[in-house]
Amino acid sequence: MTTPLSFLQFIDQNAPQFVSRLAEAVAIPSVSGVADHRPDVHRMATWLDGQLTRLNITTEMVALGKHTMDGQELPLPPLVLGRIGDDPEKKTVLIYGHYDVQPAEKNDGWDTEPFTLVVDEKTGRLFGRGSTDDKGPILGWLNVLEAHKMLGLDLPVNLRFCFEGMEESGSDGLDAFVEAEAAKGAAGWFGGIDCVCISDNYWQNSRTPCLTYGLRGLAYFKITVSGPARDLHSGGFGRVVHEPLTDLIVLMGKLVAPNGAILIPGVDDMVPPPDAEERAIYEAMDYSIADVDEAVGAPVTLSDDKATTLMGRMRMPALSLHGIEGAFGGPGAKTVIPASVAGKFSIRLVPPQTPANIEPLVVKHIENEFAKLGTKNKLKVEHMGGGQSWAADYKHWNYEAARRATEAVYQRSPDLTREGGSIPVTLTFAESLGVNVLLLPMGRGDDGAHSTNEKLDRSNFIEGSKLLGTYLYEVAAGRPFQS
Repeated sequence: MTTPLSFLQFIDQNAPQFVSRLAEAVAIPSVSGVADHRPDVHRMATWLDGQLTRLNITTEMVALGKHTMDGQELPLPPLVLGRIGDDPEKKTVLIYGHYDVQPAEKNDGWDTEPFTLVVDEKTGRLFGRGSTDDKGPILGWLNVLEAHKMLGLDLPVNLRFCFEGMEESGSDGLDAFVEAEAAKGAAGWFGGIDCVCISDNYWQNSRTPCLTYGLRGLAYFKITVSGPARDLHSGGFGRVVHEPLTDLIVLMGKLVAPNGAILIPGVDDMVPPPDAEERAIYEAMDYSIADVDEAVGAPVTLSDDKATTLMGRMRMPALSLHGIEGAFGGPGAKTVIPASVAGKFSIRLVPPQTPANIEPLVVKHIENEFAKLGTKNKLKVEHMGGGQSWAADYKHWNYEAARRATEAVYQRSPDLTREGGSIPVTLTFAESLGVNVLLLPMGRGDDGAHSTNEKLDRSNFIEGSKLLGTYLYEVAAGRPFQS
């Protein structure tokens, strides 16, 4: 099914109005992680619901109960659900996004007011909190809907929308809702869905569009070593007592090697090596060692081989040390022996690893290494939480539709990527609904989501809107995977 030329022209012709609507959305400081902004998050939900209703979407705002934040009991922001189309001859696509944003203050280092969309006419960049994460992509879908309404075009697929307001703060209530509705089968909100599309991630760089088919999971740990009843003076007790920080430093050094290899037996061994077909995906990516050097500000990659480096970022587990609680870290010199210290580290997981099958390996290794120290101090190992990894079938027709749409809009094939971070709802949809989930990014790798001066390039907003619409027509075409 060919994307109508009139749709593409409408997006171009109405770009100024679309940018103005994005400015309206950015102006609502829907910060889910700050209690004082909770009314703004609800205001954003109401605004979004109104926009969808105006575009002939049947909507429902679903209350998710309450939770406690900063000592206050607060109502959770509602899910904004929408639906249009019930044609049994058409595929049904579920669209997910989030309307909440990260905190932002001008004095954090922003060059402009974070909740005022500023258009840099010279570069075409649209600066503002939420511009790329995730209000821009949500409004991309509104642009698609408006074009079809104003042109009198039938949508090529049935659409369902699920927009949440707590993604930046743990997605409280979302998993339970999805699982409960999925259990209802055809009678539930998600009944009859054929695939899911999420636009809440980014290109790997500023040049090349991509499709993302995998996300690493996470297991976060805390090692506490304690001994004396109180902090001690090193002049009186140095080389007299077992020092907790000495023990902890040794333990932290037994977790990961300087070359990135995980020293916990069995962890790296869980992951099979890539076959030739998979390695070719990484070889083909438009990404280089120079891109990594630029991103981190120094030439410090573990390998000079591009594919090895990318696999380390995307398809291999990684253990990172994050910090030590209880140790002296202020300016000046202080000769204290801390009574108790805690080291924190995490492991980014890939299939078939899970927090559940990684935890016993971690605990056993740390306890074994601690026993070798011959110390009289006490050890405590805590698994502080985490999330599952996810990988989709990139040969599914859902990905083929996105590939063809990308080629049509951007005139180049997208990279196939897996990301090092986590989007927990991806796995929830995949497992609860039993359908293919696609991550189809709008923004670029330099957008600075969660950072100061977050931006979305105007070209990505407009061409990205065309991409979302073209993707729907390719889904309707239902072409099989073509290598």
